[in-house]
Amino acid sequence: MKNGFTTTILHSDLESPIEHFSVHKPMHVAAAFGYPDARDLARVFKGEMPGYSYGRQGNPTTAALEVKISKMEDGIATVCFSTGMAAIAATFLALLRAGDHVVSSSFLFGNTNSLFGTLDALGCKVSFVDATDVENVARALRPDTRLVFVETIANPRTQVADLARIGELCAARGLLYVVDNTMTSPFLYLPKQHQAGLVINSLTKCIGGHGNALGGAVTDTGLFDWTRFRNIYASYTNAKPALWGIQQIRKKGLRDAGGTLAAEPAHRIATGAETLALRMQKASDNSMALARFLAGQVKVTKVYYPGLEDHPQHARAKALFKAYGALMSIELADGIDCFDFLNRLKLVISSSHLGDNRTLAIPVAHTIYWEMGPERRAEMGIADSLIRLSIGIEDLDDLIGDFRQALG
Repeated sequence: MKNGFTTTILHSDLESPIEHFSVHKPMHVAAAFGYPDARDLARVFKGEMPGYSYGRQGNPTTAALEVKISKMEDGIATVCFSTGMAAIAATFLALLRAGDHVVSSSFLFGNTNSLFGTLDALGCKVSFVDATDVENVARALRPDTRLVFVETIANPRTQVADLARIGELCAARGLLYVVDNTMTSPFLYLPKQHQAGLVINSLTKCIGGHGNALGGAVTDTGLFDWTRFRNIYASYTNAKPALWGIQQIRKKGLRDAGGTLAAEPAHRIATGAETLALRMQKASDNSMALARFLAGQVKVTKVYYPGLEDHPQHARAKALFKAYGALMSIELADGIDCFDFLNRLKLVISSSHLGDNRTLAIPVAHTIYWEMGPERRAEMGIADSLIRLSIGIEDLDDLIGDFRQALG
């Protein structure tokens, strides 16, 4: 019998024996692992037997979290990292080489956009396209294109990529399809349903949920044929072909770059993940109600939220996602200072974080997108008055009351 989403996460740790009959995997903080038989140590290093050789390449606590994430995303294997950006950077650095080409959505998280600039400087070219239409992706493909990268819901303007049709295109062309699922989480959406080969999550956000631990993950869905990917190193082809990609990400991305998730944050994220479905549903419900309230306020000129009927990709989001998520942005009317407005909010916290239990707000152009410059912000539709909101699980009446008094 296949259990539901929350039941599966709650009982994941119990599928293998736990010392002292604990219901959670404990924290293993050791950096080194010793073996009575030195031959076993060598076998672990060679991948001939399971085990741990050095903490930089993982530990039992992180491994238990990786099992949870794989179950969430219906994947075959996961590698965890110290942050979401470490997961993205390690994936690209492990799989791409100079001369390769990437097609990416132009609606990107600011740090991911910065990383692509670094890749470009290293000889890996990136074409940015409006990924809300698959035809833009198709036109950007080249013979040297190795992968296509998109986010499910773009931060901060909430554009929804043409996820299903891009997946069909990548499958038809034999291209690796990489989807950042952070803004939806595996509770609201499974990229595997639409041919994603790799799924990336910032565990810091919705999955951890409590704003108390950094982490990231890359999950292999098992759909991509790695025997067709020319950048796999021969030394990583000793495993089953389905595992070539994730093994190279673990070895070249995690081991070599060293973005290791430590045991303590891994344990916190694993515990937070148990209530993901409950938190995401509540935050999504709050977001929908708050978006409708804000859309009716004269001092708010625009609300960007996929759940609203006037959102350009509303029908797509309705078809793809269980709910519309907790991310939205608003533009204030002329003459209203965004900093003064934020300072009038009493419950909502001015913070750069996302996916927290608490509702957070940030002036986008002046902070997380400041480094891009005005021209790039204009291309992405980032107005100076744009405020990004990450909606939490507070009581709805309290949230609406806080925005009402701040706007008043």
